[in-house]
Amino acid sequence: MDLVVPVKRLAEAKTRLRGAAGDDPAAHARLTLALTHDTVAAARAARLVRRLIVVSSDPVVAAELAAVGVEVVPDGPLPGLNAAYAHGAEVLRSRRPDGPVGALQADLPALRPDELDAAIAASAGHARAFCADADGTGTTLLLAAEGVALDPRFGVGSAVGHAASGAVALTGAWPGLRRDVDTPDDLRAAADLGLGEHTRAVTVPCR
Repeated sequence: MDLVVPVKRLAEAKTRLRGAAGDDPAAHARLTLALTHDTVAAARAARLVRRLIVVSSDPVVAAELAAVGVEVVPDGPLPGLNAAYAHGAEVLRSRRPDGPVGALQADLPALRPDELDAAIAASAGHARAFCADADGTGTTLLLAAEGVALDPRFGVGSAVGHAASGAVALTGAWPGLRRDVDTPDDLRAAADLGLGEHTRAVTVPCR
């Protein structure tokens, strides 16, 4: 499986999470970047992930991730999260036209590699499949089989949108894969599962 992970410019990302790692904007940027680092590290450690690229035009994101061997490609010509996923999928498919591709959210600091492997394995036999978030309304992972368009529909109510588009909902527990972080409460819930090392290093007690 080849995965694409989009990351907004740090100054614009995770606005509802502001203050969770301190009050100054630099602290918020560090937290946003830490979430990405932990998500990407877990994904790269998954056995069934062949290649991963990050889509971002933020120079700090590009430099930080390149330093640990992650490929970063700039945003495509169209704005928005779904456009970033589609652009990343095009890049991956340009290299392996018939390979399966996946879209992974960048804010999964409690993700475990074995959870991602289990979700990818569970998607076998389906043209497209997705993992809903802990609330059941959003999407943390979308997978498309060989030769199938990714057709991302992330955003508010994306679980319904992906199901309506024909993607199959994956039913495994996978708490770290389902726990995306948009708010301080989400961050506390992720901490209960066990944060990755980068997020642990920049978070202040939030209980």
